[in-house]
Amino acid sequence: MDAAPLEHEHRPLPATIATALRAQLPSIAERTVAAIVDEVPTYVTAFSAGMGRTIEGAVQLALGGFLELATASTGADAGTPIRPAVDGAYALGRGEARSGRSMDALLAAYRVGARVAWRDLSAVAVAAGLEVAALARFAELVFEFIDRLSASSATGHADELATSGRALQRHLERLATLLATGAPADDLTAAAARAEWPAPRSLTAVVLPQARVRGALLRLDTRTLQVPDAGLVLGPGPVTATGRGDADLTLLLVPDSEGRARAGVLRALHDRTAVVGPARPWQQAAASCERAARAVRLGLTGPAPAPLDTDDVLPELVLRADDAALADLRAQVLEPLAALGADARAKLTETLRAWLLHHGRRERVAAELFVHPQTVRYRMTQLRDLYGARLDDPRTVLAMTVALGVAPACAPTRGPGPALRRPRGAG
Repeated sequence: MDAAPLEHEHRPLPATIATALRAQLPSIAERTVAAIVDEVPTYVTAFSAGMGRTIEGAVQLALGGFLELATASTGADAGTPIRPAVDGAYALGRGEARSGRSMDALLAAYRVGARVAWRDLSAVAVAAGLEVAALARFAELVFEFIDRLSASSATGHADELATSGRALQRHLERLATLLATGAPADDLTAAAARAEWPAPRSLTAVVLPQARVRGALLRLDTRTLQVPDAGLVLGPGPVTATGRGDADLTLLLVPDSEGRARAGVLRALHDRTAVVGPARPWQQAAASCERAARAVRLGLTGPAPAPLDTDDVLPELVLRADDAALADLRAQVLEPLAALGADARAKLTETLRAWLLHHGRRERVAAELFVHPQTVRYRMTQLRDLYGARLDDPRTVLAMTVALGVAPACAPTRGPGPALRRPRGAG
């Protein structure tokens, strides 16, 4: 800390006065500490909790530093006498911040200490023969010295808060990364303790554009964690108009969003183009992250402007677990249609899919396809001619249902779905 000399020049105290003051320093320090403890309630608990020696040491160091200053000649380095006291005040400020006490409490202690110290110091100095003319200069020196110490403590207090805040943020980011990547339970418990993060029952992964994060955090649980590198979970990522998709997306871990609370989270993410994974026990958050990441990679989207709830697209997620196998199965079950023209093949494929999903109910198939029931009858006659008895074989029907269960709009595609193609900076 800066220990530059005080602004006002002073004449060293006569040796007799200095000797008298030095003899009284222990008792002055004791009375100063007693006054601080008596008048600043915050320090009553601190003193009884083992901080008494620290407080006494700080007061004795300050008074000793002042006496060194008051008796020193104005030499080459007039700041030298107060350097230990200034450094001690800085360390005291940092310690008070670590103890959770505010700067207001520390400044109050300085005010009380300055008053009591001045009263006792001046009384001893006058009794030892300090002239009245010199008393004003002596007072000026006392209070300027106290101002220097309080400023140093304030700096230490602010520096500690800034440092501890940054350290805590790093611990939270580390915890989020460990959770998202599936670290062992013991590592997660230790990381949560270091981050001073109260563990919830569950965590839910939410993927959303970086530009939408600030507004979302205002609506979500204050314990929500933000994974610093979403690419660790999302993987290489699809490509968007603004660059790599994972560079534009952020991964949040939202606490206690299971059951009825899930609806509140979905409302909080309304119009934020988000993908919401399932709620999982907090130490299994990686499973929620993987589910949400798969939905993003598959380009699944929700009914805009609502977020995509992955609980609503479980069939698509299951059927798309192996896109290559699904494509092979689809080609296999549609092989009888391969010789048809593209238009005829598309019409019979959509009819076959609707027939499977509606269990052959012609009116419902017609309603879904917006055609006349007779058209459905005609197309099904064509399909029976092409497939024969296979349409009545349970295993074949199962294969067809799986292969065609994903609607054509959900077929494998490149790039993210429209819900996550928002340009960077969109609000």
